[in-house]
Amino acid sequence: MRQRHFFILVSIVMISGLSQGLLLPLISIIFEQNGVHSSLSGMHATAMYIGVLVVSPFLERPLRRYGFKHLIMIGGAIVIVSLAIFPISSSLLFWFMLRLLIGIGDHILHFGSQTWITYASPAHRRGRNISLYGLSFGVGFMIGPLLVPLVHIHEALPFIVSSLLSLCGWILLFFLPHTYPETEEAEKVGAARFFHAWKQAWPALLLPFGYGFLEASLHSMFPIYALRNELSVETVAMMLPAFALGGIAFQLPLGTLSDRFSRKTMIMISLAIGALCFAIATWFSSPVQLTTTFFVAGMFVGSLFSLGMAYMADLLPTSLLPVGNILCGMLYSIGSICGPAIGGVVLQQQEELFFFTMSSLLLLLLLAQRPFTKFSKYFSGKHEKNVDAF
Repeated sequence: MRQRHFFILVSIVMISGLSQGLLLPLISIIFEQNGVHSSLSGMHATAMYIGVLVVSPFLERPLRRYGFKHLIMIGGAIVIVSLAIFPISSSLLFWFMLRLLIGIGDHILHFGSQTWITYASPAHRRGRNISLYGLSFGVGFMIGPLLVPLVHIHEALPFIVSSLLSLCGWILLFFLPHTYPETEEAEKVGAARFFHAWKQAWPALLLPFGYGFLEASLHSMFPIYALRNELSVETVAMMLPAFALGGIAFQLPLGTLSDRFSRKTMIMISLAIGALCFAIATWFSSPVQLTTTFFVAGMFVGSLFSLGMAYMADLLPTSLLPVGNILCGMLYSIGSICGPAIGGVVLQQQEELFFFTMSSLLLLLLLAQRPFTKFSKYFSGKHEKNVDAF
């Protein structure tokens, strides 16, 4: 795959990040202004991630049959149509179903692009390429909340703008080549492959779970926390991108350093600093203090998903990479479901523990990265025989 094809992939992922970064705070703010209960708002936000879980077990066969390009195009089309029809109705059930469909479409798109990049990246550039992928998503996710104030012009406008941007990115997919993952004839597709992938790479696979928990909690529940503490919608829209901006600032440096040194060491350092940042945030109340804390936390834990993917690709054989990417998406979704659900309950019962919940999760993930987990820079001399490298 040529560099321009890689650019198209990261561009469509950036637009997907923008849509997700917009939808989470936008719908939470609309619900809060309409008097919807915070716990119900948190449960409603899980629809997108339930969609990911629903579609995940069925993606490996279509990928091998139809290839990367067609799978990504199908996912993008589902997202575009779902975003476009949000203004048709304001029913909670209707919006829940649309968020479910967006979760399905987004995951199909991300599964295809993630697997393509991990297949095409040589080991010595894997961290860099996956970091660029995460960087593009982070840029989009950071820009997304900045479009939230469009709701003051018309409630439908943010949905329409997001849908049109997604359509522009989707058109670029026609310029990608038709490529398929290599398959050994004896290779089976079944539940046993998921078990083997989990057994070999579970410390890495837990990191997407943690990232999903943090990301969804901040973007779904923090707006409610902030509004209750008398911060304006415009202030919240300016604060939320700080976490993503921190991730963007350090995404590529962390990925490059993890290629050069122990990836696991970089992960453990990131988890420790992130846990400290959210613990400190518990004592802050001013927008400047919280925004600074979000930025510093994002610098380190904003890369957890891409570092987890790179670590997973290091630990798994090439034949299990599609399964590993599916598990990354599933665990990211489970974390994203747990984040708003637990965050909504915490806000309802004892809102001062909101940031403490995030800090505790990161400490648990740090403990899970056991010192005796097998890891080697050269990964037992593993060599790829995949599609053309980036």
